[in-house]
Amino acid sequence: MKVVIQRVSSASVTIDNKIVADIQKGLLILVGIEDTDTQEDSNWLVGKIANLRIFGDENHVMNLSVKDVNGDIIVVSQFTLHASTKKGNRPSYIKASKPEVAIPLYENFVIQMEKEIGKKVQTGIFGADMKVLLLNDGPVTIVIDSKNRE
Repeated sequence: MKVVIQRVSSASVTIDNKIVADIQKGLLILVGIEDTDTQEDSNWLVGKIANLRIFGDENHVMNLSVKDVNGDIIVVSQFTLHASTKKGNRPSYIKASKPEVAIPLYENFVIQMEKEIGKKVQTGIFGADMKVLLLNDGPVTIVIDSKNRE
């Protein structure tokens, strides 16, 4: 699984001109799933993300997690995170999982994140044409791949 984590002052997801998710201070997490991903990948990412110390403390040092600041989270599925640009100029998405594999992992990722942070996690709608609006705070943007645990 690949994730792009953005620390935000605010973020929202709109589908068909209707806002389906809307948060203030917290994280916008874009999630890409491939066929080799497992529940263990999801669990590892949830723990890592929920405890990432990327929010400022009283001295403006990134020393607090989203849990520490009682931040909110929006999770959005994004198959394009697995784009291959090796050949030509048109990305290939062959590594991205089909919905029958990706949806259960995506839904479980959201459920596990809710348990980890102790509050509701907002989402987009899997496979929908979404408009994502965010005000990146910092900017702080972190990419994590569960297959490359550094």
